[in-house]
Amino acid sequence: MSKVILRLTSALLLCLIYSNALLAADFSNTRPERVGMSSERLQRLDTVLKSYVENDQLAGQVVLVLRNGKIAYSAVNGMQDIEAGIPMQDDTIFRIASQTKAIVSTGIMILHERGDLDISHPLSRYIPQWKDMQVAVANESGGYDLEPARRAITLRNLLTHTGGMSYGSGPASEEWAAAGFQGWYFADRDEPVGETIARMASLPLDAHPGEEWIYGYNIDILGAVIEVASGMDLNAFLQKEILGPLGMKDTHFYLPESKHERLATVYRPKAGGGIEARPETNGMSSQGLYASGPQVSFSGGAGLLSTANDYARFLQMTLNGGEFNGTRILSRKTIELMTTDHLGDIPFRDGQGFGLGFFVVTDLGARGTVGSVGEYGWGGAYHSTYWVDPMEDLVVVYLTQLIPANGLDDYAKLRSGIYQAIID
Repeated sequence: MSKVILRLTSALLLCLIYSNALLAADFSNTRPERVGMSSERLQRLDTVLKSYVENDQLAGQVVLVLRNGKIAYSAVNGMQDIEAGIPMQDDTIFRIASQTKAIVSTGIMILHERGDLDISHPLSRYIPQWKDMQVAVANESGGYDLEPARRAITLRNLLTHTGGMSYGSGPASEEWAAAGFQGWYFADRDEPVGETIARMASLPLDAHPGEEWIYGYNIDILGAVIEVASGMDLNAFLQKEILGPLGMKDTHFYLPESKHERLATVYRPKAGGGIEARPETNGMSSQGLYASGPQVSFSGGAGLLSTANDYARFLQMTLNGGEFNGTRILSRKTIELMTTDHLGDIPFRDGQGFGLGFFVVTDLGARGTVGSVGEYGWGGAYHSTYWVDPMEDLVVVYLTQLIPANGLDDYAKLRSGIYQAIID
């Protein structure tokens, strides 16, 4: 009898090992033809992407394309640091800036599922300073008048960027600047993000909540809400609930010393052509304090560093309906809610709406670029981008470090190059 039990136990163990191997294989390289893509046609994309490095428009790139949960295409081009002679690697770490927003939005939905908060609740329920807000309305004299907000800011408003606040560029921009709130950069702040967001509430909004789509501090505010609702700082919460469970081992707000040499250098265009490294100063238009500095402010809107592999894990989780490699982060219905347009009649972009953390394609013809209805994604200020196409079972992560990137058409070429390679 004991031998029979031993055999059954061994068989069960082998099944578990085999099952785990299959799960791991779901994120391994495969021949593109096995997932309905053409190797020959992907070579066209390879040539185009390399041209941006060869023409001195970008220092380097890392690209990862998953189809059916497998790596159908990956590319590592150019240099991580030109001056130091360090080649780009597939595990190079990038400043992903606003790609942080999708991860923090996911954190809010985790707490929503558990009943620790509700996205219909007013923001002031969690941060009381945001009650009874004022709105700055531009007047004919070039100044502004203050009006009481017509409604309370809800967490859903913040998720959809309809909270009424920009990055400090609205009618009361001088007041926002004087208070130290202009732009998305938080890495130099020597105070917890909750204190920063509480102070921000003293400033007038740029629009009445729920009436306009305005890109701004919405998700940074939600990062502070997560801290209140969870009782943990944002970094610890994300590590416990998302980054750790998904195996995103190289995703951080601030780099451990052992990983400093893997951080890509930020470049900028030079007058007359070519690129050069940004100065080693603090701020949005520099290398930033991601490997040094106070390291106490966790920006939910733009603070994370990551790799292509790590971010693809997160995106594949969303494409899988909230699960990755046996770990469930959210329910399928919550992912559906997040990737549905919530703007209604509020203007955004042609052919696109906005969900809870992502743009969502609603009309392919009006959008005017190749893709699919239901596609969702976003990007970051250092010229990174991503998207997920559920109709094609496709995940795309594109990372590079250039600011500003005005006039560069690599996003469009990347998109057309991927879709022209789909053959099945």
